Amino acid sequence: MASRIRVPDKPQLEGIEARWAAQWEAQHTYAFDRNAGRDAVFSIDTPPPTVSGSLHVGHVFSYTHADIIARFQRMTGKTVFYPMGWDDNGLPTERRVENYYGVVCDLETAYDPDYRAPEHDTVPTRRSAFARISRRNFLELCHRLIKLDEVAFRDLFTRLGISVDWSLTYATIDDRAQRASQRALLRNLKRGELYSQQAPCLWDVTFQTAIAQAELEDRETVGAYHDLRFIDADGQALTVSTTRPELLPACVALVAHPEDERFRSLIGAQVRCPLFGMDVPVMAHRLADPAKGTGLAMICTFGDLTDVIWWRELHLPTRAIIGRDGRLQRDVPDWIASEEGRHAYSHIAGSTVAEARQRIVELLTSSGDLIGLPRPLTHAVKFFEKGERPLEIIATRQWYLRNGGRDPALRDELLASGEALGWYPGFMGSRYANWVGGLNGDWLISRQRVFGVPIPLWYSLDAQGQPDFSAPICPDESALPIDPQSHVPPGFVTHQRGQPGGFIGDTDIMDTWATSSLTPQIAAGWEEADSCFEQVFPMDLRPQAHDIIRTWLFSTLVRSHLEEQQLPWKHAMLSGWILDPDRKKMSKSKGNVVTPLALLDEYGSDGVRYWAALGRPGMDVTFDKTQMKNGRRLALKLLNVSKFALGFADAVDAADGTLIEATDRAMMARLAKVVALATAALAAFDYSKAIEHTEAFFWWYCDDYVELVKNRARGTDIGAMSAHRALAESLSVIQRLFAPFLPFAAEESWSWWQETSIHRAAWPDVATLEALAGANASSATVDVVSDVLREIRRAKSEAKVSMKTAVAHLSVSDSVQRLALLRQSENDLRDAGQVAQIEMIASETFQVSVTLA
Repeated sequence: MASRIRVPDKPQLEGIEARWAAQWEAQHTYAFDRNAGRDAVFSIDTPPPTVSGSLHVGHVFSYTHADIIARFQRMTGKTVFYPMGWDDNGLPTERRVENYYGVVCDLETAYDPDYRAPEHDTVPTRRSAFARISRRNFLELCHRLIKLDEVAFRDLFTRLGISVDWSLTYATIDDRAQRASQRALLRNLKRGELYSQQAPCLWDVTFQTAIAQAELEDRETVGAYHDLRFIDADGQALTVSTTRPELLPACVALVAHPEDERFRSLIGAQVRCPLFGMDVPVMAHRLADPAKGTGLAMICTFGDLTDVIWWRELHLPTRAIIGRDGRLQRDVPDWIASEEGRHAYSHIAGSTVAEARQRIVELLTSSGDLIGLPRPLTHAVKFFEKGERPLEIIATRQWYLRNGGRDPALRDELLASGEALGWYPGFMGSRYANWVGGLNGDWLISRQRVFGVPIPLWYSLDAQGQPDFSAPICPDESALPIDPQSHVPPGFVTHQRGQPGGFIGDTDIMDTWATSSLTPQIAAGWEEADSCFEQVFPMDLRPQAHDIIRTWLFSTLVRSHLEEQQLPWKHAMLSGWILDPDRKKMSKSKGNVVTPLALLDEYGSDGVRYWAALGRPGMDVTFDKTQMKNGRRLALKLLNVSKFALGFADAVDAADGTLIEATDRAMMARLAKVVALATAALAAFDYSKAIEHTEAFFWWYCDDYVELVKNRARGTDIGAMSAHRALAESLSVIQRLFAPFLPFAAEESWSWWQETSIHRAAWPDVATLEALAGANASSATVDVVSDVLREIRRAKSEAKVSMKTAVAHLSVSDSVQRLALLRQSENDLRDAGQVAQIEMIASETFQVSVTLA
C-alpha cells in the first residue's frame, strides 16, 4: 500500500471541484447499468426544475437531499437510475421569453422566416411596446432561450456534485415527453377519464388562461362592503351587502339561508335590481351565511366559487359580463331592457373591473341606491400562484381529467394509494389526504397558452362552419407527437382547415402539470424503443418540496393510478422551504432569493452541501452562511486528517497487523455503532441524522483519538502497528461515510491511496468493523479516556497555558469499572495529556484533579 500513497504537501479544496467533476463525467462514474435486474436498481423520479431564468439556493437545498440518497444507494451496491429533466414548457417560460426578448405571441400574425429577435438590452420596459410576433416565431424563441438556461442549470448542478446520469436527461417539451403526454391523454379520453365541457372556470386575465384548483392561493386583499338597495314588489327596500358592486349587471338572484327568519317570507318573490332594473328571485340555500353582511347575498355569474355552486344547484341563468381580457363586455346585455338600465351600463361598457367598480359606486351614490359609505374589510381572495391580479370566473370550454373531485369511489382509491405510500417525514401523508379529501372538482388540464404540449385533437366542422366538440378526432398513437394546428387529421386534406365541412385543430395546450405528472414514464422511456420502464418502474423514490404535494405528487399519482393501476414510486421524501431572515419563504416572486454561485465560490460545493444536509426532511430552514462556513471547515479537516493518517504508510503497510491496543479497539467499536446509526438513517431517508452521527464521531476522532495515538503511531513496535492499522481502517470508513455529503473532499482524500472512485466503493460494513474491534472491545473505554482528557484540557485552558504543558500529577476518581477501562488506555492518555504521574481512586462520583508541572 505504501507505494500507492500520493498525499500532497499542502491539502487544499481549491480546484478539486472542476477536476473531479470532469473525471466523473469522463469515467461515467454515475452511469446507470441497463443490464441490471430490477432488484439491483434504485430509481429516482428527479424533480425537473422549471427552466425560467436561474436556479436559487432552494434548488441547491432540495437537490442535495436527493443526491445524498442516490450516492448512498450506489455505495450499497445498487445501480442508480438518476435522471435529470427540464420542465421547460408553460407559463413561466413564456413570460420569461416575453420579457427577455420584448415580444408577445399574436396568433393572427404570419410567420416571418427572417425574423431576428432584438438584443436583450434593447428590450422596451413597457409591455405595451413589445413586438407582436407569430406563434411559430414565438416558439422558436422559447426553444432558443431554454437551451441557454439548460446549459447554465447543468453547469451549476455539476458544480454542486449532483450525481445524475446526464445521458438520461429529458425535457418536458421534447418529442419523447410529447409522445408520452399525448399518448396518456388519448388513453384517458378512450377510457372516459377525460372530458370537455363549457363551464365556469377560474381565469387569469393577465396570462389569459384557465387555472386549476391546485394552482390557487388565497391572498389577503383590501376590499369593502357596499350596501345596495333592492326593491321588493311592495316597494319596500332590501339591503344587500356585496364586495363586488361592479357585478350588479350580472345579478341573477338574491339568496338567504333557509332558516333565516328575516327573509323567509321573501323566498320565491321577485325583487328589482338598482340601476339596471332587472327583476331577480329571492332564493334559499344552506351556504348563505346569516352573519355575513346583511344575511342576504347577491348571486352573480360569476363573482366567486360560491356563486358557481349556487348557480349550478339552484339552476340559475348565466349572465356573463366579464370577458377573457378582464374587461366588461362592450355591448349592453340583452337582459337589461329599461332605458335607464341601458344608459347606466353605457358608463361601464368595456371598462376594466377596477374602473367598473369605481363608476358603479358613483352611479349608485347619485341614484341613492348605495346605503351609507363603503365599509373597508380585508378578506381572502383567490389568485393564480404565479399571478398578480385576482382571478375572475369565466365560462369557457375546457378539458378535465377525473381525479376524484366528483367521484367518491375514485377519491377513496386515491386516498388508499396515499396510505400505501411511504412518507418521509410521515406526517406529510396527512397533507396529501387533506388535499384529496377537500377536492371539489376534476382537474382542469387545458391551457390557453402557446409553449406546451398540444392537446392532440381535431374537430369536424358542419356546413355552417361550427365545430362538433362532442366527437373529437383522434390521431393514431403511431403518429405522435402531433400539433393539431399544423398537422391534418385522418381523412382530411390541408385546404379543409377552417372551412365548412372541414376541420379545426384544438388550440389549447396541456397544463404543465399534465406533462410533468408523467415524469416517471417520460424518464424511463415508456413504450419507447430504448425503454427501461420495466427495469425502473415503479420507482423507488420521489424527492420533492412539500408545497407541491397537491400538484406534482398528487397529479403523478393520479396518472399512474389511471394508467398503471399502481403507485408510481414506493417512497416520497419531502424537503422544506428556505426562509429568509424574516422567516418568509424564499421565492423569485417575492424577490428574496439568494443565487448559489457566489456561495459556491466562497464556501465550496461541499460547504454548501453540508448546510443543506443539516435540514431535516420536511422542515423549513433559515438561510445560514455560518453553517456553510462550518461545512467548508469540515471538508478541509477531512483532507488534513487523511494526510495525517496516511503519513504512517511508509513505516508499515497499514493493511497488516492486528488491533491489540484497547484505545484502537474501542475506537473501532464506537465507529461500528456510528456506521450502524448512519446506515439506518440513510435507509430511512433521514440524511440529517446520518450527517449528525458521522460528524460527531469525526470531531471526536480528530480531537481525541488522533491525539491519543499520534505519539504511539510514530513508533515501530507492535503498538505502533496497531495504530497504523486502526488509522487506515477508520480513515477508509470515515471517508466513505462522508462521501454522500462531501463528495469532492471525500473523493480527493480517497484518491491519495485508492485506485477507484469512492463513489463506486462499498458502503462500510458494521460486521467487519466489529470483527476488527474484537469481541471484548467496548466504546466505553474511549468514553472515559475522553472524559479525563477533557478535564486536563480545561485545567490548562483555565491556567492559560499551552496544551503541551506537562502535568506533574493527575488524580482521577471514578467507579471501579470505569477506572479499569481507563487503565487499558493509560499510556495513550499520558502521551496525549503530557502526564507524568496518574493516581486512580475508586469513588461513586467522577472527579479529576490536575497539577501542572
